Amino acid sequence: MERIETYKEDFVCYLNEKIVLKEPANLYEPIHYILQIGGKRLRPVLTLMTCDLFNGNVKQAYDAALAIEIFHNFTLVHDDIMDSAPIRRGEETVHKKWNINTGILSGDAMMIMAYQCFENYEEHVFKKLLKLFSKTSLEVCEGQQLDIDFELRTDVTIPEYLQMITYKTSVLVAAAMKMGAIIAKVDDAEAEHIYDFGLNLGIAFQLQDDYLDTFGDEALFGKQIGGDIAENKKTFLYLKAIEVCAIADKEKLMNLYAAETNNGNKVKEVTQIFKNSNIPEITIQEIERYTNKAFEILEKLSISDEKKAILKNFGNSLMKRTI
Repeated sequence: MERIETYKEDFVCYLNEKIVLKEPANLYEPIHYILQIGGKRLRPVLTLMTCDLFNGNVKQAYDAALAIEIFHNFTLVHDDIMDSAPIRRGEETVHKKWNINTGILSGDAMMIMAYQCFENYEEHVFKKLLKLFSKTSLEVCEGQQLDIDFELRTDVTIPEYLQMITYKTSVLVAAAMKMGAIIAKVDDAEAEHIYDFGLNLGIAFQLQDDYLDTFGDEALFGKQIGGDIAENKKTFLYLKAIEVCAIADKEKLMNLYAAETNNGNKVKEVTQIFKNSNIPEITIQEIERYTNKAFEILEKLSISDEKKAILKNFGNSLMKRTI
């Protein structure tokens, strides 16, 4: 894992070099703020790591990694506005620290800045990266819209939910890895395999996020615990509970999610229903299932067993995270 930390440290140094404060301050200060308040840097690390594992020039991957990180944080700024979220990474969200209009405009600027990161790549690589980035960006928007739509629906299925998190979260993880492969100039089949690896790992990552939102430690998690419940989000935990819990608990759960206002005990009551139905254990099993699907794809890659082990160890570390 020392290698992973090196990727992260090198990337943060590059980010600090490229993202500087300038005028107008009210546009760029929020951008600097959201990019500096921590975060796992998962996606840019994956870009750098993948490029390295395929024997590419890691320095050439910095700009693509930066594009991924800026875009990811842009989505967080806008998602926090849509969710009225007060906390991100243990700090005030951009729209709370400044205001909604500033959050929208700074987010828009971040999207443009992400595209600018690709401008220095040679034409053949540039076209591949841009095509992948545009496809992924649109899918993330589709996933966000599905997430919003699901809040108003009572008939959301688990397959629909998995499709939503694939678009909203997983495709960006997969694209981050494929970009590293593209920069290393591997063949298309190999790039697609690493994309599929990232896609399954990304689903497992989001399921872990769902789990931590309810059963994590707020001080470690960096977000308000129970936020998904308070916002009536039809997460895997909720949908599986509806599927398996006792009739009385199912009715109570649906009534709690149908209420227009939250009573002070809503999070506590829903959490108890989840526990009654073994939802924590079931969710952990689902996380492990998608992690193992990702690991199966590793066998298709032409890299050495030692390099496959690096990816496997990284995947295992993600599933044991508390943040």
